[in-house]
Amino acid sequence: MKIELAKSLSGHDKDEIYLILKQEERFAWLVNGTTHTLLKPKKKNTKHFQIIKQIPTEVVSQIEENAWNDDTIRLAVKKYKRSINK
Repeated sequence: MKIELAKSLSGHDKDEIYLILKQEERFAWLVNGTTHTLLKPKKKNTKHFQIIKQIPTEVVSQIEENAWNDDTIRLAVKKYKRSINK
């Protein structure tokens, strides 16, 4: 499965980082491990988020090496936020 992160562009969650769980033509289901877990993903219109194309390799390996669970996703999002704030 391809690992993609997304940044929310509008709404009350503006500038929040998510992992794309599932994407269809017009909507995507996003998770961040805290407020939107694997059991309760956020459904968001594709016009309202931007896919992050350059993901650091340590973030990708964090997700690929571990089972997909809320803790892994939360740590990967946190690691990505730290990498962009350097």
